[in-house]
Amino acid sequence: MALADELILAIDQGTTGTKVLLFDRKAEVCGTFYRELTQYYPRPGWVEHDPVEIWEGVVELIQRAMTIMEEPRQVRAIAVTNQRETVVVWERATGRPLAPAVVWQCRRSTEICRALREEGLEETFRRKTGLTIDPYFSGTKMRWLLEEIPGLKARAAHGELCFGTIDAWLLWNLTGGKAFATDYSNAARTLFFNIYDLDWDDELLAVLGVPRATLPEARPSSCFYGETVALGKLPAGIPITAMIGDSQAALFGEACFAPGMAKATYGTGTSVMVFAGPKQIQAPPGLVATIAWGLGREVGYAYEGLINVTGATMQWLRDGLGIIEDVAESSAIASRLSGNDGVYLVPAFVGLAAPYWDMEARGLITGLTRGTTRAHLIRAGLESIAYQVRDVVELIRESGGLGLTSLRADGGAAENEFLMQFQADILDVEVVKPRIKELSALGAAYLAGLQTGFWADLQEIVATWRAERVYHPRMEPELRERYFTEWKRAVVRALTRPGETRKL
Repeated sequence: MALADELILAIDQGTTGTKVLLFDRKAEVCGTFYRELTQYYPRPGWVEHDPVEIWEGVVELIQRAMTIMEEPRQVRAIAVTNQRETVVVWERATGRPLAPAVVWQCRRSTEICRALREEGLEETFRRKTGLTIDPYFSGTKMRWLLEEIPGLKARAAHGELCFGTIDAWLLWNLTGGKAFATDYSNAARTLFFNIYDLDWDDELLAVLGVPRATLPEARPSSCFYGETVALGKLPAGIPITAMIGDSQAALFGEACFAPGMAKATYGTGTSVMVFAGPKQIQAPPGLVATIAWGLGREVGYAYEGLINVTGATMQWLRDGLGIIEDVAESSAIASRLSGNDGVYLVPAFVGLAAPYWDMEARGLITGLTRGTTRAHLIRAGLESIAYQVRDVVELIRESGGLGLTSLRADGGAAENEFLMQFQADILDVEVVKPRIKELSALGAAYLAGLQTGFWADLQEIVATWRAERVYHPRMEPELRERYFTEWKRAVVRALTRPGETRKL
């Protein structure tokens, strides 16, 4: 039966695929449409996407979504949420991409980051952007593109290019090139956006060699960005009223509006984010400070712990080692074991991010014996996700920052019962799984709806939020600490270079 009510259409463009979802006034999902995205690995440590494939996938999904509506004008507004630090460069005159999209996971700018650190610039970047110098973030990817692609630097200097994260790329195409903008949450991931002045920082732009003229205008996450051009069944004139990075969108979708509320988004990697409120913050070493969202004139800040590889670990066990056919089976397989028998997997496939920030760390498996089975490796993979989340939470606790009494969990791996129970056990806090699974899309939809009056205020949004299940910690304290101590020993091994000695 076709839908008759007004709807918010949310585009959720992620690392491994794109979704388009429809939400009604009760924040219920009325339709979900998905398409996978091809991953390209041209060299070890490099990860790329095809920007045209991303855009064509969005158009296809929008067409599919429009088929279940009675009237195209039922779309009240469009919201965009996206993989954050991934960079696209395109020709301003034609909108033609000039290089593959460089994905947030890509490590090609490692040498650039090393040189910036050796110049003693770490504190300068951290003080202004809240970030650490790492290939994870967009700025050094842009510098690499300018330096390595012939002619790009000269064209950038003449204002012929557009650099943007995925939100800016989609907005450009949705509006037929009329709007070139990004939101504060995505701008905050570039390494050259001053999160306190809310503007591109000229000093950092000069360091990275990125001309200001190539960059989009930065705006609040909830605001009027432009109107659509006609795209097949989608009519022209539909307002685009929200753009926000996927992790921040999930924080908003989890209704984490009070300082100290926290969520973990379990995807290819994992983002642990704690809302800090409107007060400007400085994160302790190991964490980053970031903009959570811009809502009207008010900006919210957050502490974030970034984990490079979590869900991707299970994909590696499936696709790389071939020891599991379906990741969904991992919960039942891991649950068959009474313990981990000392087997630990440190998934430092592209280095380790928070709280270690070691670009050169490499993965390892420790504790193998003749009694080790595939079940042990599968369990070790799931446990590694929970341990890395605790690494971040421990840093928050030790820094005297905001305390955590519970953790709201979303993303694909939040459906894994073994992982969620183990996460509660190893953290010793409740882990709460919401009723609605698509939290990034929901958060973006909320922001779009607030701008258009679809929802009145934050209180109305809080009233729509519901928990589906709460996982309570039940592990004995002695076992909890033994497991975590052994994990830390394994991490030390992953961080240790030949000839070095490191302590726990």
